[in-house]
Amino acid sequence: MHVPDGFIDAPTSAVTGAVAAGAIAVSLRGARRELDERTAPLAGLVAAFIFAVQMLNFPVAAGTSGHLLGGALAAILVGPCTGVLCVSVVLLMQGILFADGGLTALGVNITDMAIVTTVVAYALFRGLVKVLPRTRRSVTVASFVAALASVPAAALAFTFLYWIGGTTDVAIGKVATAMVGVHLLIGSGEAAITALTVGAVIAVRPDLVYGARGLTRKLRLRVNGELVDAPEAGPAAVPAAARSHRKLWITGLVTSLVLAGFVSFYASANPDGLEKVAADKGIDEQAEEHASAGSPLADYGVEDIADARVSGGLAGVIGVGVTVVAGSTVFWAVRRRRGDDTSPASTSGSGTSV
Repeated sequence: MHVPDGFIDAPTSAVTGAVAAGAIAVSLRGARRELDERTAPLAGLVAAFIFAVQMLNFPVAAGTSGHLLGGALAAILVGPCTGVLCVSVVLLMQGILFADGGLTALGVNITDMAIVTTVVAYALFRGLVKVLPRTRRSVTVASFVAALASVPAAALAFTFLYWIGGTTDVAIGKVATAMVGVHLLIGSGEAAITALTVGAVIAVRPDLVYGARGLTRKLRLRVNGELVDAPEAGPAAVPAAARSHRKLWITGLVTSLVLAGFVSFYASANPDGLEKVAADKGIDEQAEEHASAGSPLADYGVEDIADARVSGGLAGVIGVGVTVVAGSTVFWAVRRRRGDDTSPASTSGSGTSV
């Protein structure tokens, strides 16, 4: 659903750019509360994983494909504010390096694909978790439903923005019907990917899943006929947790590299939902060439490499690498800022010197 340059007029693009900038500023502050020493490294990996899976277009209807948007997945794994940042990092890398999603439309894409999907998905997810039994399976089910709803919500958001600032004269009702219809199908794929991923992480490290926090209960032991809280794990448990964390991170990175570098070659070549609707309804009449069309990685291929498999695979590997580095840098800085804010020097009062 990457919106190219020329679909939305300049004033609307400017407004969405301001909305996106404001949301990112708020998310940077919110991410300080969501990230800790365990989850900060995971956030950069989540961004890289979303980048990789977005390369895997899957067929949804005759002549149409879809791909992961990732807002629901990111929000549930690392928190809604961090989720907005994850998807925004992905969109920025795609726009600058791969000429995917217009640069003047970056605000539109962040508003639609990062903010709307994350807010809608996480609000629905939290509501479902509150009414469902407090189990890991409930988290997975809630993830599926939230991801499913987030995609047509993003389709409606695009339709609304096009109604305000579209550059061609088309019947907006027909656009809305077509967008929501095809993205309901795409949402099914999004839901399956999100639920499978969340379920896999919960099975290994439930403590790292932001949306599952609070589901684990303290172990209680019966002593002399009374239930008492078990003592907290001592320092000896820390190295094992750290090893488990590193193992998860390495597994996730290798999976992302394999998906982007190898599996992506077998992705559907059909246009995605927005591209198909745009072509059918005439929305793409004013589409402009991407400002980064001359990038050596444009269209997810490496310039001057003739073999399509090698070119696409190498571009995918580069994309995962750049995204994990960029995302990890952002989240490391956010985590460090949180540490500065909570340091004794920053929290102590102005005492009297003696």
